[in-house]
Amino acid sequence: QVQLVESGGGLVQAGGSLRLSCAASGSILSIHTMGWYRQAPGKQRELVAALISGGSTNVADSVKDRFTFSRDNAKNTVFLQMNSLKPEDTAVYYCHAKLRIWGRGYFDDYWGQGTQVTVSS
Repeated sequence: QVQLVESGGGLVQAGGSLRLSCAASGSILSIHTMGWYRQAPGKQRELVAALISGGSTNVADSVKDRFTFSRDNAKNTVFLQMNSLKPEDTAVYYCHAKLRIWGRGYFDDYWGQGTQVTVSS
């Protein structure tokens, strides 16, 4: 079993900051990708930032200058520091990991339960 536990969402005024964290736990053998997606009401889920095995990072253009993505490999934890938040950043933020567990010969997708981020104008 794998769990992705998120924390750090909340309500903030425009221009404010929040820090999200996501910890992966369980019988994890290898992590290929770990990062954050978000889904606003009535919109499709979109990539915010993700770290891919090998060290490359994908960050959405809409947040590149405001959000900082980081990872603690030893703790299988990723962070998303969100600064200069805008009302359009309002969404449910989901942690995602593509990982392989012990006893399984392939990678699978796992999702956290989601954490609400609301930015008021």
